[in-house]
Amino acid sequence: MPNTIDFSPVLPESNILEYKRQIPNEHIKFLKTAVAFANGNGGKIIFGIDDETLEVVGVNDENPFKTVDLISNMIYDSCTPPIMSEISLQTMNEKTVIVAQIYPGEHTLYYIKSLGLDKGCFVRVSATTRLADDETVRSLMFEGSKTGFDSAIQKGKNVTDDEAKTLCSSLKETALKNCMTEEQKRNVKDLSISNLVSWQILCEKDGKLCRTNAYDLLGTNSLWCAKIQCAVFKGTDRSVFIDRREFSGAIQQQVDDAYNFVLRNIHLGANIDGLYRQDVYEIPTAVIRELIINAVVHRNYLENSHIQVAIFDDRLEITSPGALPKGVTFERIKQGFSKARNESIANAFHYMHLIEQWGTGIPRIVNLLKEAGLGEPEFIDMEIAVRINIYRKNDDKPVIKQKIDDKPTIKQETDDKPTIKKRCKNAYP
Repeated sequence: MPNTIDFSPVLPESNILEYKRQIPNEHIKFLKTAVAFANGNGGKIIFGIDDETLEVVGVNDENPFKTVDLISNMIYDSCTPPIMSEISLQTMNEKTVIVAQIYPGEHTLYYIKSLGLDKGCFVRVSATTRLADDETVRSLMFEGSKTGFDSAIQKGKNVTDDEAKTLCSSLKETALKNCMTEEQKRNVKDLSISNLVSWQILCEKDGKLCRTNAYDLLGTNSLWCAKIQCAVFKGTDRSVFIDRREFSGAIQQQVDDAYNFVLRNIHLGANIDGLYRQDVYEIPTAVIRELIINAVVHRNYLENSHIQVAIFDDRLEITSPGALPKGVTFERIKQGFSKARNESIANAFHYMHLIEQWGTGIPRIVNLLKEAGLGEPEFIDMEIAVRINIYRKNDDKPVIKQKIDDKPTIKQETDDKPTIKKRCKNAYP
């Protein structure tokens, strides 16, 4: 007997839910959706619900159990790699529907055999199924191979020992600069070529050192889209620029440049502790730096766009190209879950004291904002990018807080170092 499920009212279609009034004669229509769900976070196709009116009409079939087997075999046989699914009969509003649960695939990318890779690979965008473009196909291929774009070898570009040692020295210099104490500085170890190889920043092939995309990004950075665009806007939308800058070069230097740009363009107040004054920014500096670092480490470098840092009258907005990695949700991120999209870059940033690798970044940001009297950050899944908004205080002027104490002491600000995650066309309008 079919199980009974309650969808009252019937939920609208989404990135994980699609309805079919009946089983299409052209089976390719629901196979496209099955492929899209497998290439994403999974989803359900429910046969027997009108996708326009959301009316439960049920499936009129003399032998629904045979139809269940047919759908299951069709999904398994028509797609490659084989898609894992579970097809079952369910009762909704006293009518029988067929629910096809498609599980997220472990071996992306998936496509329909008869259409081939070029025309048979689909992804889910909101409530629609779309043919994957070249950049998305490449991203899925990297994800399926369990390697990142940052560790991919740049063919024909070898590296001399001296060039590799120069990068080692540069990364160590940055690490020392980011140390908070003399003890931390003493614990910074020399970086060797073997370290870069183990982190897949370099690759040894035929007795030669080959550069990867991570080596490029941490060095001269010739990748067109690997930049950070910063801007200040008048008001709360992008109609009028006040100031704008574009930072290129080594991505670790871009972090500093973007961070300092934000500090120059937000309010600076003071916290008075006894007789001593401490300058305090309206947004905790650790939050600003953390978010910029997260954007650099976790962005999708295959996407045809830059990181964007925008300052409005009411908020700081940071946009990182690329959808959330498979299995990652904002709720999990808030709980400390972390999945590095670019592990080679993450290893280098960890060495440079820019991140930790325990997923503490976002929970720490939330706590720092609460302590500062600001609201929680707003997380926006743009499907092709991730945006985080930090809302500023409504006051036109920064608040000076005063603390009366019998024995004034010097209060020193000690922002901990943050922890961790074709040609560009979408510059600021």
